[in-house]
Amino acid sequence: MNIIVVGLSHKTAAVEVREKVAFSPTQMEKPLQAVVALPDITEAVIVSTCNRVEIYATTRDVAGGMARLKRFLAEYHNVPLETLESHLYSYHGEDATRHVFRVASSLDSMVVGEPQILGQIKTSYGYAAEYKSSGIILNRFLHKAFSVAKRVRTETKIASSAVSVAFAAVELAKKIFGELSDKTVLLIGAGEMCELAAKHFINTGVRGVMVTNRTFERAEKLADEFSAKAVRFDDLFDHLPKADIILSSTGAPHFIIHEKDVDEVLRRRKMKPMFFIDIAVPRDIDPKVNNVENAYLYTVDDLNGVVATNLEQRKIEAAKAEAIVEQEIGQFFKWLSSLEVTPTIVALRSRFDELRKAELAKTLSNWKDLPPGAEKKLDALMNAYMNKLLHQPTSVLKRTDPGNRNDLYVDALRNLFDLGDAATPQETMVDLED
Repeated sequence: MNIIVVGLSHKTAAVEVREKVAFSPTQMEKPLQAVVALPDITEAVIVSTCNRVEIYATTRDVAGGMARLKRFLAEYHNVPLETLESHLYSYHGEDATRHVFRVASSLDSMVVGEPQILGQIKTSYGYAAEYKSSGIILNRFLHKAFSVAKRVRTETKIASSAVSVAFAAVELAKKIFGELSDKTVLLIGAGEMCELAAKHFINTGVRGVMVTNRTFERAEKLADEFSAKAVRFDDLFDHLPKADIILSSTGAPHFIIHEKDVDEVLRRRKMKPMFFIDIAVPRDIDPKVNNVENAYLYTVDDLNGVVATNLEQRKIEAAKAEAIVEQEIGQFFKWLSSLEVTPTIVALRSRFDELRKAELAKTLSNWKDLPPGAEKKLDALMNAYMNKLLHQPTSVLKRTDPGNRNDLYVDALRNLFDLGDAATPQETMVDLED
């Protein structure tokens, strides 16, 4: 049995293409049942996120199975296959295993080390389990992927440093203030960057968040989303003394906060430190603010420098993670191969034994006046010869060294000697443990 992957991601398709083949996360039963109804597809899991759409499946017909999955994606979403195919990738065997382990470990993400993808794959697997489109192989496969992702996060620092400007702002705030649970954040602007920063600051447990914007309705909308307080832009300097951390990202063509403004605010705050983060271009905050005692100002260039340094560190950690993935691939394939190796050896020996007995009976029926004990010796001779013939293929099937493609040998032997399909073992809780 082979594991195959067919899909597309941010690396192969623009969002305009990805959104055409996305699956609704709350309506997965129909597509999952449709995939496992395809010829020679026995198990399936569909992963659909903003950055990727992938189908993980099991099949005996690798080339046919991948072609059917590609056609399914196109036909299910009414997209011409010729339009879609150039954006699709497909993997099988060890390459499929490596790909899914890397995806789960966030090594294939737009931002390496981001934690969301693992949760998204777990959710996708949950739907497959609920609608019974996954079985013993994909169950074990994805639990192993979750285990690999856990190892990567435990044994490397791939997710420990900020690699977005908004997250870098939060990390710098921690360095200046230490604990943020007693700090108040003021966001000047209500765009995407302020929204992302709000999420990061709230996740660190800040005491409160205020939002202001020239268009008050936008400030209210963002404030509602995060249970924050909306502040009218005209009242900015009335609320500025209440803020310990100020992040500004507006489209103003000139400075909106000057050195004298901060000097006055700090006096009103009795010189309690303030951290200013200016990620606007053109800048919102006069760089002379850095001259004010207890005022700390960082610009988008400062933050980009932090991000660049951290990205280099993540590359080092990613190399360690890749090594973990390679180790785990071998372990998983030992288990996958064992599913069919033993039944195949038993079936092969049984087939040869049937032939041996039939030929022995045929020979003996035409051979009269055998001396005493000759029949027994002839049977032993044929049995020894059969064992000699089967010794090498049996040894190859039992090998577990890296690169030994037992799945190919199993399929070849079953086809060559018409052994039929290997019986699928019953799934137990042991199969799901990592």
